[in-house]
Amino acid sequence: MKYSKNTVNNKVYEIPEILDDSENIKSFLSKHDGKKVIVVQGLGFVGAVMSLVCANSITEDYAVIGIDLPSEDSYWKIRSINDGIFPLIAEDPKIDKFFEKAIQKGNFYATYDPYVFEHADVVIVDINLDVQKESNKDYSLADFDVDMSGFKYAIKSIAEKCRENILILVETTVPPGTCEKIVKPILQDEFGKRGLNLDKFKLGHSYERVMPGPEYINSIREYPRVYSGMDQNSADSIQIFLSTIIDTNLCDLTRLEHTNATEMAKVLENSYRATNIAFAVEWSRYAEEAGVDLFSIVNAIRVRNTHSNLMYPGIGVGGYCLTKDPLLASWSRKSFFGSENDLNMSIKSVSTNDQMPRYAFERLINVFQETSNKNILMLGVSYRGDVGDTRYSPVEGVYKMIAENGSTIFLHDPYVKYWPELDLKIESKLDHALDNEIDIIIISAGHSIYKSSDTIERLMSIDNLKIFDTLGLFSDEQISTLKSKHELSILGRGDIK
Repeated sequence: MKYSKNTVNNKVYEIPEILDDSENIKSFLSKHDGKKVIVVQGLGFVGAVMSLVCANSITEDYAVIGIDLPSEDSYWKIRSINDGIFPLIAEDPKIDKFFEKAIQKGNFYATYDPYVFEHADVVIVDINLDVQKESNKDYSLADFDVDMSGFKYAIKSIAEKCRENILILVETTVPPGTCEKIVKPILQDEFGKRGLNLDKFKLGHSYERVMPGPEYINSIREYPRVYSGMDQNSADSIQIFLSTIIDTNLCDLTRLEHTNATEMAKVLENSYRATNIAFAVEWSRYAEEAGVDLFSIVNAIRVRNTHSNLMYPGIGVGGYCLTKDPLLASWSRKSFFGSENDLNMSIKSVSTNDQMPRYAFERLINVFQETSNKNILMLGVSYRGDVGDTRYSPVEGVYKMIAENGSTIFLHDPYVKYWPELDLKIESKLDHALDNEIDIIIISAGHSIYKSSDTIERLMSIDNLKIFDTLGLFSDEQISTLKSKHELSILGRGDIK
């Protein structure tokens, strides 16, 4: 089995038939004898960067090993790291600096072999936990479920190998109650089978607030943290560990009384934000109908510090958190704590946000009328500006609707060369993308390059363009410039037709 779509260095990595990496792990650890060993489970957008932060700890010198599955989706990341090429691309220069320091120190290794858990002092759980959503034709939420089997398997793989005095820190966003009702029982069951002391392991939860983009590293190292432990000893141990990788001179560590509390804190944070965004969806359509500019209205309201986080309209919600966390909370309420009631407002926010790509498509049709059989360039496929993350990107929904409408679509993104969800190659050079004969340009991701003076100048060199800004990316001056030559529409601005 081979993974042939490596977006980092275009190598084809063949997954070993014999999944035994123990000799390489022993060799790595022999060079770091006496150091505490940190194992980060999961090398995705959180785990890979968390590994770098640990390898560049503020007060300790750790030996760090990242582990992921030997699958087509993951194996290339393992090999890429060990080949000296970090597998994620983002606008944060600290990522390259931290990776280079880790290479110089030789204290970061990646593997697929759970043998590594035998040597771990600390295991940080950073694996995916997805919600299975079923949507209607209008992209509204029809039903959802949470499958914990993969998460349970991951915890079991730790418990089968780790030492009895292990510290396990769950960073994955989980349904409230997970550490208490799933992680702890699995550890106790596997430790009992192995004849280990059930009172020595330490377990806690501290959710990440990772923000891919220019502040990627700082969002781990310099943002406030909330944490908890299953008991006093666990909480104290987690506080000590976090203090070695987080700059407590710049941010606070806040202890909550129970893992249920920290797990709830994360999904509550994101449920609030998802609801705030859903609120803006309704008002963006109202503003368009009333012929007013919602962006200027929001700016005027934001002057009040009590309303400073009022959201702007946009193409939709994407990424790993806001698209599912409110659903994790509602599922937990009924599945773990026996309630008969859903968190209806939180579920509704996800359903409303899931429909945002359809709203954007309808706006495109309403403003530009004839859009079928046109050449359309979509600028950006990532869910967020200045990152290469296409997970649950709202651009996917818009892309599919435009394709079904009979248009030819060109795609550009400076951070994404391959779109795995749609199995599409992406043009990464903007000049090449703009060299095509384009009828309509859609600003579909908030990458900084799209609002640069060079890009505006390039757009002004093209004739007869229709431009649809789904994010309100352009400044007033840029809007005036573009309108002098092109037909421009901005989602949520009813004054621009």
